[in-house]
Amino acid sequence: MYQEERLIAILNHLTKHKRISIDDICEQFAVSRDTARRDLVKLDEKGTIVRTRGGAILSNLSKDISSYEQRLQLVPEAKKEIAKRAVSLIKDYDYIILDASTTVEFVAEYLNTKQNTIVTNSIQIASTLTKNETVTIHLLGGQLHRPQQYIYGAAAIEMLRNYHVDKLFLGACGITQSGLSSPYEEEGLLVKEMIQRADQVIVLADQSKFGKQMFYNVCTLEDIDIIVTDRFPDEELKSVFQQYEIELLTTKGV
Repeated sequence: MYQEERLIAILNHLTKHKRISIDDICEQFAVSRDTARRDLVKLDEKGTIVRTRGGAILSNLSKDISSYEQRLQLVPEAKKEIAKRAVSLIKDYDYIILDASTTVEFVAEYLNTKQNTIVTNSIQIASTLTKNETVTIHLLGGQLHRPQQYIYGAAAIEMLRNYHVDKLFLGACGITQSGLSSPYEEEGLLVKEMIQRADQVIVLADQSKFGKQMFYNVCTLEDIDIIVTDRFPDEELKSVFQQYEIELLTTKGV
């Protein structure tokens, strides 16, 4: 077996079993300990694993940061279905915060209730909502983050402190047992304030976000009321959600 084939097999093992030892690699692939170590060094250099004493675990810290336009193209059908399910939670006259998530943008697009007042830091969502004549739009002011097309900073946080809403809809870059995380600290600080301003916190996340850890921790699971997703997470994470009494809604309706 060539090294690249072994590396793929090692990653498959880690995905299933969470960790692998030098002895496991030697036994499974009939290679020497030196060869097993070289395989782990190679994967470590790629940033896909974390080497431990005698083996390795998968790296939970995701460093992939795509632009807003790139994220909009990722699993678009799943995002649309999640958004449609989320829209069913909105009632006429609800006061709402929409964060700058690509999935949440579809919520703005599919919104079919009347007389909603919406606060957002997303220039794309604000633009989408202008097509809905029954909606009152409050666009936060502050500094523009060009790649992700959102407003952030001290001015935006200060504006948020003047509002209180029924529901907050926010996207998730990563969800683990520790809660929600974001690659951007400045975005995370704004979302923290959004959570404080809402009676109900609703997270929209496709299945790829479960188990993914980003740089900045935004909130704990204790802050979340509902998660809308296209597929349930694994049983371990699902059990943790249940412990925190988080309601899980899927696009399948089960």
